[in-house]
Amino acid sequence: MSSRAVKTTDEDQIRDLIENWAAAVRSQDIDGILKNHSSEILFFDVPPPVQSRGIEAYRKSWDLFFRWFGDSGVFDLSELNVTADNNVAFCTGLIRCAGRDRRGETEELTVRLTVCYRKIDGEWMVTHEHHSEPSSD
Repeated sequence: MSSRAVKTTDEDQIRDLIENWAAAVRSQDIDGILKNHSSEILFFDVPPPVQSRGIEAYRKSWDLFFRWFGDSGVFDLSELNVTADNNVAFCTGLIRCAGRDRRGETEELTVRLTVCYRKIDGEWMVTHEHHSEPSSD
């Protein structure tokens, strides 16, 4: 098999993993969200804490998101780019999501996404995930 064929397969696998992750977020399926995440994940997020380490901290970060997210179901990926090698991969993209602000008004955000994967024991695992909101300045 050529290296290009392997690269395409790895890119396809990462694309499937990230699309399945987004579907799990939309359905608020925490087990689906955590799937393929390393127990030692490093996570940078929009709301505090801006840095979390480990799968339990990552899991906990979703509680705040789901309180805001409610039943909106808006968590759409766009401009997804995937780069993959035999053992390391990353993807970047944008997430359009919606929820309710403190006044109960619908609020929509576009958030930047970077996800880094490492192949561990033959499986792609998220080792770093970064969500950021562009500055309004």
